[in-house]
Amino acid sequence: MTLKRRIAVNVSIAFSVIYGISAIFIYISFSSFRKEEFMERLEEKALTTTKLLLEVKDIDNQILKLIDQNTINKLYNEKTLIFDSRYKLIYSSIDDASVKWDVNFLQNIKKHKKIYSFEKEKDVLGVFHIYNNTDYYIIIAAEDKSGISKLEYLYQILIISFFIGTTLVWLTTYFFIRKLLEPLDNFQKIITSISINKLNTQLIESSKADEINVLSKAFNQMLLRIEKSYLAQKEFTSNASHELRTPISRLTLQLDNLIQQGGHSENTLNYLNSMSKDVSQISDLINSLLLLAQINASSFSSGFQKERIDEIIFQEYEKTVKNFTDFQMNFEIGNSESDLEIRGIKSLLEIVFGNLFKNAYLYSSDKKINVAIEDSNDGTVVIQLSNKGEKLPPEEEKKIFNSFVRGTKNQTIQGSGLGLRIAKRILDLHEAKLAYTYIDQTGFHQFTIIFPT
Repeated sequence: MTLKRRIAVNVSIAFSVIYGISAIFIYISFSSFRKEEFMERLEEKALTTTKLLLEVKDIDNQILKLIDQNTINKLYNEKTLIFDSRYKLIYSSIDDASVKWDVNFLQNIKKHKKIYSFEKEKDVLGVFHIYNNTDYYIIIAAEDKSGISKLEYLYQILIISFFIGTTLVWLTTYFFIRKLLEPLDNFQKIITSISINKLNTQLIESSKADEINVLSKAFNQMLLRIEKSYLAQKEFTSNASHELRTPISRLTLQLDNLIQQGGHSENTLNYLNSMSKDVSQISDLINSLLLLAQINASSFSSGFQKERIDEIIFQEYEKTVKNFTDFQMNFEIGNSESDLEIRGIKSLLEIVFGNLFKNAYLYSSDKKINVAIEDSNDGTVVIQLSNKGEKLPPEEEKKIFNSFVRGTKNQTIQGSGLGLRIAKRILDLHEAKLAYTYIDQTGFHQFTIIFPT
């Protein structure tokens, strides 16, 4: 879940909780108010009926019932019972309606003066009344149709407004948060586009003193420090490599001249040849370090052109065969010719395949390599290079593309341990993928290169 959605959801949850508590409080308050108001009406009606019964001498029960039925303040489905001090029923408003009562209930009415209960959709009120020093017990029950209807309507309004309010709050919050965090989206896009060749990229800084602007300034300062450190490192590597190449070249020339002079004993000649190989290995190492320092140079970014990958592979194979005459290549192609074009720098791609060919020759058991350009449906060019050889230990396989990594079983084989690292860096520059796997069934080391088209 994104930060924008998480904030919107959290705000909506907070609103829902607060609104829900408020709605419950409103509902309970209104329910209590309805109950108290209706109790007052019941009590007023009970006392009025009792007054008429006791104070008007000539009135009988039938006339009183008629008055009750036609009064302005008549209650819905009303039932009134009046008892004397001996718990004898002296008046009942409607004979066919029933209200539960017993002597204990009447005694509780006298004890508490008023008793309220809710039974079968009716509010029931028991009232104790004294008239001329005589105790009377009144039980009145009725349905508060109007109050209950209003309470149900309030319940529906609160539920509907709860869901509508929560939805509106979520949408509104998400919209404003998205607008508020829009600089962060731009921030993320710029950061994603930054590469080793774009360390001079700067985030836009505003005059606002908010956290996003502070973050932009801090990030820009960090980029400047990284760029300075990278340039210093690249300059040191380049200068050191250039300074070392001159004496190494002179030493190589002197050794070659000394070997060609002749007149040396066999031991001396072997010693000179061994020195010449060591110097040649040092020269290759320095050249590799210099190349690593130059691979990420910004001058390469403008040198990308359309190249045919099959032509580069064959050209580099011909160069490799000149140094390793017994090296063989089996080449297979499954794509149409239009799928063989990629965007890249030819000189660097030649180094990639040159290093992979040399690696295959030095570490294969039969001095052969299989190269296959496979069919692809996603618009990429997939190249697989495989050669026979012993399986690497798992810890060495994980570090195969690291600098100066060589197998423990191959320490006697000449090499700098930088070939695969250089190939990986060059392919990264081309936004291509390089992966390694060992196929146990066939005993083949397999390198897979995937070029975007």
